[in-house]
Amino acid sequence: MKDVAVNNDPESNIEKPAGGFPMQGMMMDYNLFMPRLFNWCKSLGFDPGKIMPSRAFCSDESQGYPIILMTKHFGTFPFNHGRVGGVVATGRHGPHAAHGRDMVIVQASHVGYDPEQKAFGIYRRAHTTHEERSSSCGKIHNVISWYKNEYAFARHNILLHNDNESRIIVIDNQLLREDRDEGLFLRLDRFIDTDADGQHSPTKILSTAKVFKPASSLVQHVGEGSFNGITPKPIGTKLVSDSFYFNRNIPRLGEGAHHIERNMIGYMPQIVTAPSPVLTAAQINTQIEFDRTFRTIVKEQGYKGKKVLFIAGLNIDISPEHNQLFPLTKFVPWAAYVQDRDGFYYTLEQQELVQLLAQQSTDNHDQIDLEQAIQMMTELDEVNIDI
Repeated sequence: MKDVAVNNDPESNIEKPAGGFPMQGMMMDYNLFMPRLFNWCKSLGFDPGKIMPSRAFCSDESQGYPIILMTKHFGTFPFNHGRVGGVVATGRHGPHAAHGRDMVIVQASHVGYDPEQKAFGIYRRAHTTHEERSSSCGKIHNVISWYKNEYAFARHNILLHNDNESRIIVIDNQLLREDRDEGLFLRLDRFIDTDADGQHSPTKILSTAKVFKPASSLVQHVGEGSFNGITPKPIGTKLVSDSFYFNRNIPRLGEGAHHIERNMIGYMPQIVTAPSPVLTAAQINTQIEFDRTFRTIVKEQGYKGKKVLFIAGLNIDISPEHNQLFPLTKFVPWAAYVQDRDGFYYTLEQQELVQLLAQQSTDNHDQIDLEQAIQMMTELDEVNIDI
């Protein structure tokens, strides 16, 4: 990462790894991931019944099924470490540390997957009037929408043409203004040839655009045929990620409302040009959140003298069928941090982490029966609260 028929298996729709986050052969169903995670904790010396799990998930209702499974396998409802979009609330480390002997944190950004359309970034909302589909993750979708609009404007307002046997490129005036505070900014050397003085001088000035001689590297990239239309043709998808960047004024509010946008702005060219922008954005957010959070755990005094396991990944929420209460959620591990009580710690990268989890048993003899636990609560004697 630089510069800034119905198929229920999303693996079959992955075109290529995005942002250095391969998914092919890496994902596992949550009903397999959770017992494997618990058994890995036991192999590390974590004490069953004394483990306080925590989740840093989005607030979306599709994240409920993973939370239920975490409760079932760890025997307690998990602490809430998450903000909308899957941002880790690092200020909650101290309170989390006070709630158990051994600590587990699972961070996951999430993305919807619709098996009928074979598309990432959308999810069928079973509780809406007509079970409509909407964006998922909605927070990530909203964050990247402004950038997608800027990109759409640029790809339709950079025109390629052949004028009297001479190749030309026509660029909208807004894209040429470098005094803007916000917007998509072109790396002009990759579009426009320079004159004898090394300047990007137009050959013609139009009412809303300027005409230039294209750079040889652009001609090589888009191909000679791109300049041979009867009328000027938009550059379209040939406006690739390394030829532009974004600037935007984003408030600095810690881990607040704009945190995800600050995480991703440097990677927005890669995101908006990706086959599945929401998927790519969720992957990148997970990578950044692991890198950022791991250091806060190392420094957290509340975690000193405790075993800590922090694992980050991606939740893929597969839209439920009409008679299905919860989505089938798959987890794609990204990285993990392991800390012992004596302060020794290490990290595991994706390939090693996936292999280690796959070696764990999916049988958990310590899991609880949720229905039995709920029934027990209904049978307890009434407790009077004195006020």
